[in-house]
Amino acid sequence: MIPSPPLFLLLLGLMGAHATAPVSVDLRTAAAMAAGLCNTRPTDLVFIVDSSRSVRPSEFEQVKVFLAKVIEGLDVGPDATRVGVVNYASRVKNELSLKTHKTKAGLVKAVTKIEPLSTGTMTGLAIQFALNVAFSEAEGARVKSPDISKVAIIVTDGRPQDNVKDVAARARDAGIELYAIGVGRVDLNTLKQIASEQLDDHVDYVESYSVIEKLTKKFQEAFCVADLCATGDHDCQQVCISAPGSFKCACKEGFSLLEDGKSCSACSNAATDVVFLIDGSKSVRPENFELVKKWINQIVDKLDVSETKAHVGLVQYSSSVKQEFPLGRYNNKKDLKDAVKKMAYMERGTMTGQALRYLSDSSFAPAGGARPGVAKVGIVFTDGRSQDYIGDAAKKAKEQGFKMYAVGVGNAVEDELREIASQPTGEHYFYTADFKAMTAIAKKLQINICQEEDPCECDSVVKFQKKVEEALQALTKKHILYKSVRVR
Repeated sequence: MIPSPPLFLLLLGLMGAHATAPVSVDLRTAAAMAAGLCNTRPTDLVFIVDSSRSVRPSEFEQVKVFLAKVIEGLDVGPDATRVGVVNYASRVKNELSLKTHKTKAGLVKAVTKIEPLSTGTMTGLAIQFALNVAFSEAEGARVKSPDISKVAIIVTDGRPQDNVKDVAARARDAGIELYAIGVGRVDLNTLKQIASEQLDDHVDYVESYSVIEKLTKKFQEAFCVADLCATGDHDCQQVCISAPGSFKCACKEGFSLLEDGKSCSACSNAATDVVFLIDGSKSVRPENFELVKKWINQIVDKLDVSETKAHVGLVQYSSSVKQEFPLGRYNNKKDLKDAVKKMAYMERGTMTGQALRYLSDSSFAPAGGARPGVAKVGIVFTDGRSQDYIGDAAKKAKEQGFKMYAVGVGNAVEDELREIASQPTGEHYFYTADFKAMTAIAKKLQINICQEEDPCECDSVVKFQKKVEEALQALTKKHILYKSVRVR
């Protein structure tokens, strides 16, 4: 049974509990593997295994155990991962072609039966064989495609008796990703000549065959493609559709996908004036202020910014209030986001009440670029207690019909956030203890404004309809009267 997404998130939390940096891709992959939420993208994989005289029979058995354990972590099948094995010494033997075994069990059983060749070490010849034969369509390789990876894992313990540099370069140029595993007395320079870039990811060394098994996890993770929908590692507001190593978003019936490709709306994306009111006080600190700017741009990405749709203004406040740019100055996302990035940090105090008054009196006034008859949305961000009274200004903003969102971080006072936020409060007020968690708030904060019917337009339609009905009734009476006159 596949563990549910909460288990993945729990594992991810436990693994990253002591980390100060953002969670890495490797950590996410490890957590996905531990939770059983890992697939492998379609891959043609060929193991190229050195079984020269220097590799003892018992050591070769350990290599086969390593191969079998890597295979156990793969999705094996004609449409998933196909696996081949090339055995080499002074000569090359195609032990298993990519088309030979279509099941994991069959592959593992076949690997256990491979015998060492026990002569020289012609590594270059083996790579050339893989390029010309093992990765050919005749041997089961699929046509080159961005959706299918070509991977070779070379395991060797000695210095090759032929040239590997040129043939490895040809293999890489042909789109084959090369991993080089060296054991014991191997020549490290040879491994670097074989492997693909980045060398740190593609070159491995172990002291002896007895510990080669410890590389199993690395290669299972290398081939792991987490199901991002199952892990919850996506930004879709409603429906997530899995794809190999990726996802796409969709919406429930009756909703439409917005321009950002993630958010859904039940409304046509109506014209909206949106003003960000951003706390730039000293307690925020410069490094966190940069995170706030990124957060603003995450929300901007979800808006339909244009001359006729969403207009965005930006106000920063501390001990005083500063308009960074008014509504309507920027009518495309690129210019708007560039302007947000250029906002300089003010520092000093936290006069949230003063900032709210500025929002009502200036930002949403026609002189400040606001459009008459257009929905108004205010997004207030703060990280601390206001140094002035906010009650009257917060009440006035909502009484004027502005939809108010309140976002707090760190030492922000939640009672103040609730006082600022529109009803229902649960949909308009957000709090997190950590600036680094603001991304999650950006995903949740949805600005959906439905265009209300113009009552004047409705009245006009009703009046017109009434006049038409009256005219039809009059014509009907005349027609009946005319018929009655003719009958007489």
